[in-house]
Amino acid sequence: MDKEFKSYLKSEAKRVDRALRGCLPTARTRPPTIHEAMRYSIFAGGKRLRPILCLAACEAADGDTENALAPAAAVECIHTYSLIHDDLPCMDDDDLRRGMPTSHKKFGEGVAVLAGDALLTVAFEILAQTPVTKRYSCADYVKELAVTSGSRHLIGGQVMDLEGEGADVSLTLKQLEYIHLSKTAALLTSSLRLGGMVANATPKKLEALTVFGRSVGLAFQVIDDILDVTQSSEKLGKSAGKDLAVDKSTYPALLGIEKSRALAGQLTAQALLALKPLGKKAQRLEQLAGYLLARDY
Repeated sequence: MDKEFKSYLKSEAKRVDRALRGCLPTARTRPPTIHEAMRYSIFAGGKRLRPILCLAACEAADGDTENALAPAAAVECIHTYSLIHDDLPCMDDDDLRRGMPTSHKKFGEGVAVLAGDALLTVAFEILAQTPVTKRYSCADYVKELAVTSGSRHLIGGQVMDLEGEGADVSLTLKQLEYIHLSKTAALLTSSLRLGGMVANATPKKLEALTVFGRSVGLAFQVIDDILDVTQSSEKLGKSAGKDLAVDKSTYPALLGIEKSRALAGQLTAQALLALKPLGKKAQRLEQLAGYLLARDY
């Protein structure tokens, strides 16, 4: 990663954090326990990839990225809520997230569930502050994020993920792809689409961002699966080897590590090809796709 791009990622993450601090209730807001728990998970670290993709998509569609800060913050709230719930004992049962104790380990299961619920809800309060454009209304923004967060995508993907665990379950590659298109890729794609919508993107540009998002989202998940079996918990900031421990179907389990790496490369190439209608303005998205493919945590 070159120095300029590293600086870009750092500065954009700081912009997102400032927006989140301004949007979320303070830790002293009554009742303080829930607001402390919300902020604990939001500000526990994380690369802010989804909000940065939202901002980069806005730039690629020739928009003002200041207008994309509200949807960027909203997407991060949705993402963090999903992590809190995924880590619960009744789900993936994890003790570590972003290098820190998970929400239920810090605050107890009841508060963790409610913190996730609160972040899911406040996401739409934040999203409602997004400026409208000639092509897209507040209702369009809300529908975009609500459908992605619901039973047809994010939640549905998690259900299928849970059902795909166990030694007696063997998913096909197509079934695994469907799970991750519904889960990981869907939220990445919505992040990009919201950035494009705020920039009043033409249907052609919005479709380019959509295709890019689905391909780069799947590549992201393939790399995530590889890292789970090749990196340590300290490096990842979460428990490594969890997929294998619960006999979860993953890309390395179905294809092996080398074929999985090759697939991630193919998906990234497809993603880059999709950006052509956006021209030179898509440079940051190109860099982000390369970064996601090469990451080691």
